[in-house]
Amino acid sequence: MVIDANRICGQEKTNYGTSMAAGRLYIIATPIGNLEDITLRALRVLGEVDLVAAEDTRTTGRLLSHYDIKKPLTSYFEHNEQHKTPQLLDRLEQGLTLALVTDGGTPCISDPGYRLVAGAIERSIPVEALPGACAAVNALCVAGLPVHRFAFEGFLPPKTNRRRKTLEGLAGDDRTLIFYESPHRIGKSLEDMLAVLGDRRAVLAREQTKMHEEVIRGRLADIVRAVAGRTLKGEITIVIEGCRAHD
Repeated sequence: MVIDANRICGQEKTNYGTSMAAGRLYIIATPIGNLEDITLRALRVLGEVDLVAAEDTRTTGRLLSHYDIKKPLTSYFEHNEQHKTPQLLDRLEQGLTLALVTDGGTPCISDPGYRLVAGAIERSIPVEALPGACAAVNALCVAGLPVHRFAFEGFLPPKTNRRRKTLEGLAGDDRTLIFYESPHRIGKSLEDMLAVLGDRRAVLAREQTKMHEEVIRGRLADIVRAVAGRTLKGEITIVIEGCRAHD
């Protein structure tokens, strides 16, 4: 599916009277899998900015190409974030309009972006966030667990001792807990969750919005058994019931 970004730009401006402001940082959520999960506003802004800072320029390049958007890209990821941030802030101060995107989902949520946003605020550079896809929220919505209060914990520490200590600190939290985890650590992390938190209701969501999307519901012991011996691929989100008074 190809959408004319220029047509969208014109329509958006006619309806809302918006215009691209110089020296502004745009935080843009992009699809976590299905390329249709992007807003018209995101497409408009991506088509208007001077530069797109991307966690992976190849991934973002495919997204822009899909929507026939041609914009210069620069890499901005975990290992160059510290030295790249001052360079981008300098250009923003000079009047550049910059869009920050990640491989998928909302920037700054377990992804690069915090330093750039904090630096922009410190220099009085306007920051505007364009809402959209977020794997944590998506998984929470399909989990069937309480959503009135929840805590996003991101990635747990990779080492067993630190991971268990972190989980111990969360064991008494009555909010629904949300974690990200990598495929090669998922088995051990689930075992530690079961050992520390007990056999709570939980959901594992994998490859959300993609062709091979999978959602496993049950108790932690059920999920541990369901993934045992399997080689899982893709991004994984785990949602776990909070502590109840009788737990």
